[in-house]
Amino acid sequence: MSSADKRRQERVPIDLWIEAELNGELYFQRASNLSVGGAFFAQTIPLPLGTRVDLKFEIPGDPVEIRCKGEIVTAKDLGMGVSFVDLKSGDRARIEMLISKVQAQARPKVKTGDAHRSVKPKK
Repeated sequence: MSSADKRRQERVPIDLWIEAELNGELYFQRASNLSVGGAFFAQTIPLPLGTRVDLKFEIPGDPVEIRCKGEIVTAKDLGMGVSFVDLKSGDRARIEMLISKVQAQARPKVKTGDAHRSVKPKK
């Protein structure tokens, strides 16, 4: 998958802790955005590109843990992008539902009466 294909996936801003394990060592990474294809870990020293890690995290409001492999695909300054590898279809669907929920909350709310109210012109 090219980097352009990866960027087509809808990303949402999020504040989520993801546990990453590498060679028996645990790292708690703060994800600043999330898509069904991966996450961006902010404020961390990046691992080398291509590094594989074991990931574990919970979606807010959903106590069932998601576990998958991750591969470091971007690294810059104090952050890195991780691509989800071998994500189960059920976990993917749960991430998609979270993304939809975050997007719905971000949309401006329109009052029902305001959309159809007509304004009389001044004379």
